[in-house]
Amino acid sequence: MIDSTRSKQRIDWTIFAPTLAVVLAATIALVFFPNAARHAASAARAFTTGSLGWLYLLAAVLILLFAIWLAFGRYGHIKFGEPDELPEYSNIHWIGMMFTAGVGGGLLVWGFAEPLFYLKNPPFGIEPLSKASIEWAHMYPLFHWGIVPWAIYAIPAVPIAYMLYVKKVPILRISSACDGALPRRGRAAIKTIIDIFIIIGIIGGTATALGLGAPLVSAFVAELFAIEDTIVVKFSVLVFWTMLFGASCYRGLKKGIQKLADINMVLAASVINFVLLAGPTLFILNMSVNSVGLMLKNFWAMTMWTDPIEKSGFPEDWTIFYWAWWLAFSAYIGLFFGRISRGRTIRQLVVGVICWGTLGTWLFLAVVGGYALHLHHADLLPVIDIITNDGISVLAAKVVVSLPLGKLTLSAFTLLALVFYATNIDSAAYVLASICTRNLPNNEEPVRSNRIVWALLLALLTAGLVQLGGVQTIQAATIVSSLPLIPITFLMCLSLVRWLGARSTL
Repeated sequence: MIDSTRSKQRIDWTIFAPTLAVVLAATIALVFFPNAARHAASAARAFTTGSLGWLYLLAAVLILLFAIWLAFGRYGHIKFGEPDELPEYSNIHWIGMMFTAGVGGGLLVWGFAEPLFYLKNPPFGIEPLSKASIEWAHMYPLFHWGIVPWAIYAIPAVPIAYMLYVKKVPILRISSACDGALPRRGRAAIKTIIDIFIIIGIIGGTATALGLGAPLVSAFVAELFAIEDTIVVKFSVLVFWTMLFGASCYRGLKKGIQKLADINMVLAASVINFVLLAGPTLFILNMSVNSVGLMLKNFWAMTMWTDPIEKSGFPEDWTIFYWAWWLAFSAYIGLFFGRISRGRTIRQLVVGVICWGTLGTWLFLAVVGGYALHLHHADLLPVIDIITNDGISVLAAKVVVSLPLGKLTLSAFTLLALVFYATNIDSAAYVLASICTRNLPNNEEPVRSNRIVWALLLALLTAGLVQLGGVQTIQAATIVSSLPLIPITFLMCLSLVRWLGARSTL
């Protein structure tokens, strides 16, 4: 028997149609007009990071301070749900879904490669390939994947969870978390615009993740089977990938995404332990402790560094790009985190997201980044030449296969990448389908066909990006689409403050 409420679900064409048009237009441009698309992406990226980079850095600082206030202020005890309600998900399942949805396979793309970029072009005028550059190269990924990014993820989750489980708004829409800051007149139209921009941000961020991830898995497969890494191999990986996360989307939140997240946590913990124990353990431990100290000493300088005089391009290429990437994902991750945080308090949500997320990324990046730097420092593998001539995907494959039990280890990393991205992307498809569904109750999931459509659309756009190639071109999708998320995030914060203030006067 069909559930009567579910049968009332309908696609909201005022949101779905414009975003579908954007995806199709972008895909057509990437496939049929690659040179023009590459030029436009480069120009948009340069303008956004060059002229508005200061805005991204300032927004990130304000978000971090607001997160601290929420966690340790007077409202931290407020529970998302009834006072005696227990969390909907156990801690291990909650952390697993949160971590894998939050970072996806991006850790694998950048984990080995990012320190080497900093080694070649270090910040703050440090001499390239020097001993000091090795220390900064190990530390900077921890900064870019640490406290600030997870604060950017945590902040939208709070007003969304508050909307769902305290105010008990019956419809699952991110724009409804802005209600407290929006005027009553014209609210419906404003919320539609907000949802459209949120979807575009999600698509841009997800396309960047997949556009970087598909070549990574392709390079792993090519190295594993000793075949040439052709465009056919890349597209074959993408097709398999689409089937995998499409199947997970079809099964839904608890049967699909939760299961993949559980598998992923076990795989991630296993490979971290293996690299640490089979690799240069003492070197990694020493570098990790040193990096935490170096970051604490320079945290605020890095957080607000615009490099206005030297204009080296480092903040634009790295910190501003990363903050834009996190912002592009923030609303979608916020909806996902808020949806799975029923029964937790504001303090538990904010502290849990920031602390557990940061701990997970730090452990992974400290170990794999430390191993890559050791290969350079001990002159065991020409990692700088590989990344310069062959790119980050081939570099990752060569570094992994250099570990003990090379092919077996590479198989484990390949499986980890597949599951990482599957969890990340089916979470995105779930949220995209939710936003585009009219009358979706907050205790239900969007219909399967809607979720599958979004999984296919994401794969279609990714195919265009993979064909175009180029890391900076792929990054442009995130940077440009993330800009509207800055005012939307602050609207959600203002809405939450007003809701909390009204609550305290009752």
